[in-house]
Amino acid sequence: MPLSPSTRLGPYEIISPIGAGGMGEVYRARDSRLDRIVAVKVLPEHLSSNPQVRERFEREAKAISSLSHPHICRLYDVGHQDGIAYLVMEYLEGETLAHRLKRVRCHWIN
Repeated sequence: MPLSPSTRLGPYEIISPIGAGGMGEVYRARDSRLDRIVAVKVLPEHLSSNPQVRERFEREAKAISSLSHPHICRLYDVGHQDGIAYLVMEYLEGETLAHRLKRVRCHWIN
């Protein structure tokens, strides 16, 4: 079930959905402690009960936290609340990867 605006996950207040995929739903949120906008990735409820999926989600967090590159968003926090597992990442403005790939593909064709 998607999170609605004003839902709180720890100190993070959900503002709006950004997107969704096979492993999660991503939301724009406000970090009330540091007064900054962040991206919160939530493991969907229907996947949270699967131990293998939860393990994969945790491996993703560990992998992201070990990276430091200007083209990769930073991981700020991880958490669990009311059966919801979430990752808190740097919020970056810009186009989606899907849009970028489509634009690049069109450039190659022309």
